[in-house]
Amino acid sequence: MSKAEVHQFLTDLSRAWPDAQTELHYTTPFTLLVAVVLSAQATDASVNRVTPALFAAAPTPQAMAALGDEQVGQLIRTIGLWRNKAKNVVALSHQLLAEHGGQIPHTREELEKLAGVGRKTANVVLNVAFNQPTVPVDTHVFRLANRSGLGRGRTVEAVEKKLEARIPLPMVRDSHHWLILQGRYVCKARKPECWRCAAQQSCLFPDKTPLPRPKAPRVAL
Repeated sequence: MSKAEVHQFLTDLSRAWPDAQTELHYTTPFTLLVAVVLSAQATDASVNRVTPALFAAAPTPQAMAALGDEQVGQLIRTIGLWRNKAKNVVALSHQLLAEHGGQIPHTREELEKLAGVGRKTANVVLNVAFNQPTVPVDTHVFRLANRSGLGRGRTVEAVEKKLEARIPLPMVRDSHHWLILQGRYVCKARKPECWRCAAQQSCLFPDKTPLPRPKAPRVAL
């Protein structure tokens, strides 16, 4: 995409998703961090089903560390990889207490040192909790960026760098939410619903999916 096409594409998405925000439920930077760690290879909806009980029992790093792997695991066992995630959530809580006074660090480098926290998770926390202009790239953003031509690359980090370089700075932070929601609900993996896309005029995907034909009404015999 040209600079003008990038701007138009994102402007169209901003109009389609005017109130876009993370779909994970959280109340503090700590609960956001935990929710994002739990969301790896799991849907936001499945995470939101377990976090109310988890955060009621352990809303702080101190409480989470005290709860321990086994009890955390029992509270999150309906999501994928729950055993490893329970260990990571407890371990990162210990790290926050020992190394950061129980506070969430404000840099990607420090966040990535925490158990279970990768680049995407760190970028989400920086973006959502601390209003920093990061572009977290999950599977939805990776797919949409490559498919549309917004920022193509073979790896997540390559796509992230392309997006950070191409998206106008005032749009960077909010674009994360527009792209995720568009990828999750419209530009779907198996078959993009191009006929519903508000930004299809600027999209470079050549094989746009046409509006499905209406089913013929059933004739009563």
